[in-house]
Parts: sequence; C-alpha cells; structure tokens
Amino acid sequence: MANTYPFKKYNYRVEIDSIDVAAFSEVSGVDASIDVIEYREGTDPINSPRKMPGMTKYGNVTLKWGMTENMSFYEWVAGISNGSKASAEDRMQDVTIHLQDDAHDDIASWTLKNAWPCKYTGPDFNASSSEIAFESVELAFEEMLRDQ
Repeated sequence: MANTYPFKKYNYRVEIDSIDVAAFSEVSGVDASIDVIEYREGTDPINSPRKMPGMTKYGNVTLKWGMTENMSFYEWVAGISNGSKASAEDRMQDVTIHLQDDAHDDIASWTLKNAWPCKYTGPDFNASSSEIAFESVELAFEEMLRDQ
C-alpha cells in the first residue's frame, strides 16, 4: 500500500559530484520559473495575446551549516574569486539534494547541474550569545533535474 502521508522535510542529504561532503542544517531556494512570452499578430481575431513558454530560470540555492574546521566551501569560493578555478571543469559541480524517509532511504532527489558558489556568508558574532556559528554558501546553477 502506498504511503498517503506527505513527506517530512528534515531528513535529507546533499552530495556534490556524488560525494557526501558535509551535513547541512538548512537547504533553501530550490525553485524554477518559466518566462511568459506574449505575442499577438495584428490580424488575430481575438484582442488578447497568445502566451507561450519562454526561458526557464532557476533561483539560487543556499546551503547553511554549523561552522567547523572544514574549509572546502570557502576554498571553492576563493578559487573562483582568485582565478585558480577559472575553467568550467574546476568551477562547476553537480549538486544533488536527496529527501529521505524515516528509515533514511532516498525518496526524491533534485540535481543542480553545473552549480558554483556565487556567495559565501560567514557567521555572525555576538559575545553574549550561546548559539552555533553558521556559514552558508549560495549556489548558482544552470539546470535542475527532479528524480523519483
């Protein structure tokens, strides 16, 4: 019998080029939109334009995690900024977000093709706070595929 309950959003994992690289506390911004192109010829009998699909655009995805000694994301951003990752092969990675069920089996996946970090955010600092220090990276990408 098929599961009739909606999936929960708190069990997930992220892979970058098929390698689990980190645990993230939040992934946000997975979206796509399609431009609407309006067109009308002067001889059309109806006084409203036809609507056709245009370019597909993807919003940036933000990955957020509790800061550790791991510098891999900062080094990815720095490599793009300083030119050491100038080629597309060095700069772009495929990123896959897997939603999991309570048994931690993958039930849905979103693959972000040719992703690269366009923004890095370090932690906020507050001497009177007892919160976790968070880092985040915003990824731009060219295509999104949905599996399952």
